[in-house]
Amino acid sequence: MDYKDTLLMPQTDFPMRGNLPQREPQIQAEWEEMDIYRKVQERTKGRPLFVLHDGPPYANGDIHMGHALNKILKDFIVRYKSMSGYCAPYVPGWDTHGLPIETALTKNKGVNRKEMSVAEFRKRCEEYAYEQIDNQRQQFKRLGVRGDWDNPYITLKPEYEAQQIKVFGEMAKKGLIYKGLKPVYWSPSSESALAEAEIEYKDKRSPSIYVAFSIKDGKGVLEGDEKMVIWTTTPWTIPANLGIAVHPDLEYSVVQVAEAKYVVASALLESVTEELGWEGTVVRKTLKGKELEYVVAKHPLYDRDSLVVCGEHVTTDAGTGCVHTAPGHGEDDFIVGQKYGLGVLCPVDERGYMTEEAPGFAGLFYDEANKAITEKLNEVGALLKLSFITHSYPHDWRTKQPTIFRATAQWFASIDKIRNELLQAVQETSWVPAWGETRLYNMVRDRGDWCISRQRAWGVPIPVFYAENGEPIITDETIEHVSNLFRQYGSNVWFEREAKDLLPEGFTHPGSPNGRFTKETDIMDVWFDSGSSHQAVLEERDDLQRPADLYLEGSDQYRGWFNSSLSTAVAVTGKAPYKEVLSHGFVLDGEGRKMSKSLGNVVVPAKVMEQLGADILRLWVASVDYQADVRISDSILKQVAEVYRKIRNTFRFLLGNLFDFDPNPNAVSIDKLREVDRYMLVKLNRLIDKVKRSYETYDFAVIYHEVNNFCTVDLSAFYLDFAKDILYIEAKDAHDRRAIQTVLYETLVALTKLVAPILPHTADEVWGHIPNRKETEESVQLVDMPDALEIEGAEALLAKWDAFMNVRDDVLKALEVARNEKVIGKSLTAHVAVYPTAETKQLIESINESLKQLFIVSGFEIAGSYDAAPETAQKFASMAIVVRPADGETCERCWIVTPDVGQNEAFPTLCPRCAHIVKEHYSA
Repeated sequence: MDYKDTLLMPQTDFPMRGNLPQREPQIQAEWEEMDIYRKVQERTKGRPLFVLHDGPPYANGDIHMGHALNKILKDFIVRYKSMSGYCAPYVPGWDTHGLPIETALTKNKGVNRKEMSVAEFRKRCEEYAYEQIDNQRQQFKRLGVRGDWDNPYITLKPEYEAQQIKVFGEMAKKGLIYKGLKPVYWSPSSESALAEAEIEYKDKRSPSIYVAFSIKDGKGVLEGDEKMVIWTTTPWTIPANLGIAVHPDLEYSVVQVAEAKYVVASALLESVTEELGWEGTVVRKTLKGKELEYVVAKHPLYDRDSLVVCGEHVTTDAGTGCVHTAPGHGEDDFIVGQKYGLGVLCPVDERGYMTEEAPGFAGLFYDEANKAITEKLNEVGALLKLSFITHSYPHDWRTKQPTIFRATAQWFASIDKIRNELLQAVQETSWVPAWGETRLYNMVRDRGDWCISRQRAWGVPIPVFYAENGEPIITDETIEHVSNLFRQYGSNVWFEREAKDLLPEGFTHPGSPNGRFTKETDIMDVWFDSGSSHQAVLEERDDLQRPADLYLEGSDQYRGWFNSSLSTAVAVTGKAPYKEVLSHGFVLDGEGRKMSKSLGNVVVPAKVMEQLGADILRLWVASVDYQADVRISDSILKQVAEVYRKIRNTFRFLLGNLFDFDPNPNAVSIDKLREVDRYMLVKLNRLIDKVKRSYETYDFAVIYHEVNNFCTVDLSAFYLDFAKDILYIEAKDAHDRRAIQTVLYETLVALTKLVAPILPHTADEVWGHIPNRKETEESVQLVDMPDALEIEGAEALLAKWDAFMNVRDDVLKALEVARNEKVIGKSLTAHVAVYPTAETKQLIESINESLKQLFIVSGFEIAGSYDAAPETAQKFASMAIVVRPADGETCERCWIVTPDVGQNEAFPTLCPRCAHIVKEHYSA
């Protein structure tokens, strides 16, 4: 007889290698065929709703690693919630309006916008957006993200636009929408106004000039030969100067430098003197800023007055304390200008070119005008110094070009009127991490009114009509009518029809005695689009609800979607659109650098999945501290892939050793399990509790480490290692073997469920291979998370066996030393003699299992007390250990070394244990 045939070796067709790049698409095809999203929703119908509302990515280009991080995190949460007592729908969305699509069409697709009507151009934009959505949808699905992909929300859809119009109308009804001439961020490169959320700051080299303004009327405070000194880094705004601002409470000095006299803030006198190279400065007099109020200076270039005004915005951080004031090009300037009736002058057009209102410079691009204006100032003797500085400057976040402040007539949403309600809503929301509350609170506290109009074609029109007398018309009747038109025809109808055909039939207005009307041509800020999703999606769809339980986006969305959604929701409902907000950081390369094509350090999700598989990418997401910036590289992914390999091999071992196990007839009840088996169930229950708690608190890195440790330390390095001697050697129905299989089965089922939200492909693959499953559902996605079992005496059992594991670690260390010193080969060739302390001796003797099996050696004995250990013993805190080769021969079946091999003449190469098993169960 070949005794190898009597061994119960693992049997499974679950592959050792995941081959994820090839296998995952097959698994996803199976999900498609079974319509897994619908089945999950049907199974959980009637449970409490948990709504994670998807912040819409922009529909342009392939997804990047930031997208992958975001979508995978959301998928972890939604999958977990659907397995833990909730109905958790996930409706993905896309943001589709705005400049990037316009630019892509004109630059990449060769579309000539000037050769077509606005409506035709918008139709091309819509077609392009849907192409991009289809592309990104496939990439998101390839990540394993489960959702209602056939019915996403899209900001260009008629039903979405109709609800957005209602949000606008409700805000207008409450007096929160108004049109005003104010300086706003203006992007010459986009030819449009921008909101603060569309601004990013980058370094820019700018001219730095000091300019002297002569005094025309000193009001008895200043003399005609004295001059006020201003400093600016935007010489192009000098033609728009209408005043000079001083702080009412600051002290100002009139100083003499040679034959000239200048006015600067006393606190800045030293720095100005050094900067301008003044020598022999003499202070002639000092006075308070409020004494300078209404002094009249002369504009250095034009025959125009420049009024001295008082403003609290003036500081001594830099400059001269006398602030050049151009109400058409700065918010503080505008406010103080309104107070003093300076008017608004904005001699720059929408493309950034100087107009005829800047005599001598008309037709120059504003940046080019810097040089011409500076030269003219020098020519007239007003320029005191020109230098250049590099400073942080606002840029258009889409075109990456510098912006300017430019006063234009724009539509605004009032933040000031609802600021207190917004701040209260922030405080009533849960924030993860906690600093998110402070960040958004401060943003809301400090932000100005929201400029919501854009001078572009591709977006949702601002639904305002104008009467013949210029009065804007926004009524409940017009809003309802336009909303219904958009729901029926889409917002393109606004550009396809005349104003009279967009108004309700028979509509009249006192401002239009002749019945003539015009319509607004501006569109809404795209942040108003996505910020209306709480109304257009959460309220619109029957399977969702407002407020959402969770918003989860990158930390840049504190100024973006978190902010705009809060503003519109509080304006409409009085409450935040979310109960909880969770944010994540940015994805950097392995060295902590921002990814960029120029550096060649971009890690592309599609390539990672092509090489390693989506589950590896998902496991990486679980491994990182995502609330801060995270790093990814080939070496980092290699480490994650190694952890995946260990987890997969653990599954393979469990499956392979359950080939002949059916839990119904074969499972051993807890009270009849050995201590070591119950100990492993206690460890499993601890894992279940910790993993579920970590899912609840979004601590996925804890799950990653706990599962990895459980597989590698508790299972592979201990339980599964010594269990082989029982699983392979003992008779099929031996009690100890069935006991271990009972633990393996419980562990396999629980572990598969626990990792299912993170490794859905692997978990479903494992689920399909579990033999004789109690739960017959076709996918692990259709069952709930495991519940921890109550095991009597669990705490005492844990304490005892944890202590024993420390003893076992010492034995393993001693064996390793002996192996390195060539005393033994494999551990099964060893005999271990221990000399324990009294406490350790008591612990060892309390273990009722085979200590030889637990230590995986052929011989074990307690040879004496700690003090009686020979000099050659390896010393540890709890005991001394002597390792020597075991006496005897190796059993051909179980590989134990023992003098008893061959005692049974019928089985001369077997130990008594194996001889008995073979005789009883395998002999003919």
